[in-house]
Amino acid sequence: MRASDIRKGQAIKMDGKIFVVTNADHNTPGNLRAKVQFKMRDVLKGTIQDKRVGATDDIETINLDRREVEYIYTDGEGLWLMDLETYEQNPIAADVFGADAKYLKPNTQISAMFHEGKLMSYELPKTVDLTVTETAPAVKGATATNQMKDAVMETGLNTKVPPFIEIGEVLRISTDGGGYLSRAKEG
Repeated sequence: MRASDIRKGQAIKMDGKIFVVTNADHNTPGNLRAKVQFKMRDVLKGTIQDKRVGATDDIETINLDRREVEYIYTDGEGLWLMDLETYEQNPIAADVFGADAKYLKPNTQISAMFHEGKLMSYELPKTVDLTVTETAPAVKGATATNQMKDAVMETGLNTKVPPFIEIGEVLRISTDGGGYLSRAKEG
């Protein structure tokens, strides 16, 4: 596949190793040859690497088996996921998810991509509903202005919320950046 067609989340084989692309920036500096700057995670080592290639270079892609899984809990072995087809439960090392683990609470469903039984990549839902566990008290008469205050969600995620939000409220949070979207709809 041409380097310019490769997107975030795809698995590629480069230098005899399997990587998952975590970011792909396409740029054409002036009248020079177009380049693609990849940020990729080495599947075996878990390390992150940067690699720049020509936009027209051929890159070997690897087909991944997409399955729906459900996050169950975290313990000393890692994050436990259950395959929703087979109900098989397996731990995944916490560093595979990194900061994204703060968007996961029990029963959160995610799309996971596997290669030969090993988790290669995943897609979080676009939004998650999390409960506020810590924030400053609500300000009397506060309205939704540009003034935001810090809040800690049930998973440990830190985000900014409007001043009228109180502890115990369930909020809809974007998994693309961790920003407050709205109060979650009841029932």
